Amino acid sequence: MFFKSKEGKDKILSLYNQKLNELNIEYSEESVETKFGVTNVIITGNVKKTPLLLIHGTGGCSPLILESFPNLSSTYCVYAIDVLAQPNKSAENRLDMKSLDYGEWLTEVIILLGLKDVTLVGFSFGGFISLKTLEFNQRLIKHVFLIAPVYIVNGNPFVGLFKMFIPLKKFIKTGNDNYLQKVIKALFSEADNFAIQFMGTTFQNCNMDFSSLPVIAKKSAQQIETPITIFACENDIMFPGRKLIKRAKRIFSSIEDVVMIEDAKHVPSSKNFKKIEDLIIDKNRY
Repeated sequence: MFFKSKEGKDKILSLYNQKLNELNIEYSEESVETKFGVTNVIITGNVKKTPLLLIHGTGGCSPLILESFPNLSSTYCVYAIDVLAQPNKSAENRLDMKSLDYGEWLTEVIILLGLKDVTLVGFSFGGFISLKTLEFNQRLIKHVFLIAPVYIVNGNPFVGLFKMFIPLKKFIKTGNDNYLQKVIKALFSEADNFAIQFMGTTFQNCNMDFSSLPVIAKKSAQQIETPITIFACENDIMFPGRKLIKRAKRIFSSIEDVVMIEDAKHVPSSKNFKKIEDLIIDKNRY
């Protein structure tokens, strides 16, 4: 199970609902029954507009990623997907990262929502899910935006170990906030109190997956024909910006645009999320 206890799950869902209410947006929620488990979706914007699936990263949830992109619903109908086995309202089933299961799951969600010509916006692990979807079945996807994505390159394992994983393990064991602050400092360009609280509560109350992250094979990448836009974060210790851009340009033939976010750590600042959002909105005008 993903949640360690019912009490822990209740704490996280309370924070989830708190953030969703704070967004002060018009939305509907839909539970989609997939073969991999129930998937919760938050829908905002005019359903007649271009559909955009917003996919959060590890340790995230739909309200948090919606907060990072408050204006997408002016141009798109936004479907924020609660990823399986994460601190949110979807099922707790963790899928096999080495298979195409995550791609099959998201494709099933898209079909059950009755969508086509979909734009995908995936941050971090959400980028991994987006690429797995393109590998599994790209015919429903119109364009993909990847932000600091998993699955193209990995950072230096020793840097990740000392700057993130050791402090994280110590925080999980002791609950000492000093260790949590080290993790936040390594990953976030900036972090507000809610993000820190949500991450801390997640690490304490969830069984996190620390297995190694795969990278896409060149052969698979070259079979993708869907236009891809990549945002790489220069100072990302997980997926270093320059390394990511270099390999992406080498293996993908359908790259439309590559943007380096200067001085950004893995999680961009709100100012940089706004720049990303503006570019995604502009793409829909042409």
